[in-house]
Amino acid sequence: MSFLGGAWTPNIIWYLSGGPRRFSELKHDLAGISAKMLTQRLRHLVEIGVVERHEQPSSPPTVEYSLTDVGGELKPAIEAIVRVGEKLKRLRKR
Repeated sequence: MSFLGGAWTPNIIWYLSGGPRRFSELKHDLAGISAKMLTQRLRHLVEIGVVERHEQPSSPPTVEYSLTDVGGELKPAIEAIVRVGEKLKRLRKR
């Protein structure tokens, strides 16, 4: 997980696993993340080959982010973490 870089990374991958998203959509999905932090995480994920950045030729320019094939391979791992988290929540409620 340290290679992926940080606390917001699994959440970003989770939301991108549903398909391409624009920066503003990710910012909305990730309540509490600053624009600066989201920018840093996305740049890092692009740099390591987990996320692709696509510029759309429009006015104003639009940028979409999507998972690479390698990034898509992380989805089962994140789903497993979510399942364990849900089990732990249920155990705490008892």
